[in-house]
Amino acid sequence: MLENVALIGGSSHPSLAKKISELLELPLTDTLLTRFSDGEIRVQINESVREKRVFIVQSLCNPANDNIMELLLLIDAAKRASAKEVNAVIPYYAYARQDRKDQPRVPISAKVVANLLQSVGADRVVVVDLHAEQIQGFFDIPVEHITALPLFAEYLKNLGLEDLVIVSPDAGGAKRANKLAKKLGAELAIIYKMRPRPNAVEVFDVIGNVEGKNCVIVDDIVDTAGTLVAAADMLLQKGAKSVRACITHGVLSGPAVERINNSKLTELVITDTIPTDDKPIENKKVLSIAPTIAEVIRRIVEGKPLSILFE
Repeated sequence: MLENVALIGGSSHPSLAKKISELLELPLTDTLLTRFSDGEIRVQINESVREKRVFIVQSLCNPANDNIMELLLLIDAAKRASAKEVNAVIPYYAYARQDRKDQPRVPISAKVVANLLQSVGADRVVVVDLHAEQIQGFFDIPVEHITALPLFAEYLKNLGLEDLVIVSPDAGGAKRANKLAKKLGAELAIIYKMRPRPNAVEVFDVIGNVEGKNCVIVDDIVDTAGTLVAAADMLLQKGAKSVRACITHGVLSGPAVERINNSKLTELVITDTIPTDDKPIENKKVLSIAPTIAEVIRRIVEGKPLSILFE
């Protein structure tokens, strides 16, 4: 079934593309990814993809704008090479936090990225844990929305923690936290907070019982880690036995590494949707999303349902 499939890895996360390639037993298509002398991105697919189903793996992490442009050029190159179908596999979707007009005269950046992907001819996108599920509605093409919750559930089960409470860092993430809590048969707690300005957070209180409990904060993104560290401190002040975090996308920008290393977090569990080898966090545990993505690609090609992966 994979004979007519081409797998292309962008430059944003080559190790993840390689893992997916090995799991599918499908070699990565030879592709030139470089720069012209003036800094413009140059791409060239060095093998025929005519009438093939092409999957391009590109995480839109830092530098996000360069990685977005590279993905657009790869999609365009594949379409112009007469690919039968072009699928953009985007482990981390940039600009997802700008998903609505919450202030005057601001863009809906997540919609702009969706428009760009469709304008160059993407036939489908595969994404992992969007910041807001309704971003799928910005697309007029199929969107396969993968979640890392099964990975986290399996990992936490293997730890064998008792008195487990799954904590959402805000009301918006309560649905995600509740799904994980149900998988584990754990209790649920929600942190009530207010964010006075971007990348600044003021934590107020927690709804739910955390005293004497092993708490797990679950979220989609850890960026500067201000919210995460403040939440962990507050939970410990409320009598939590331990606090660890399971977060899909380890953006880890600015002071994040220092904050986490100086925090009282027992463990930071993230996935490899974004490369973090250069982030020296002492208590970091990385779970690979590659097997999930590989199985999704296989099921798309074979025309099988994806829902079974997340039950």
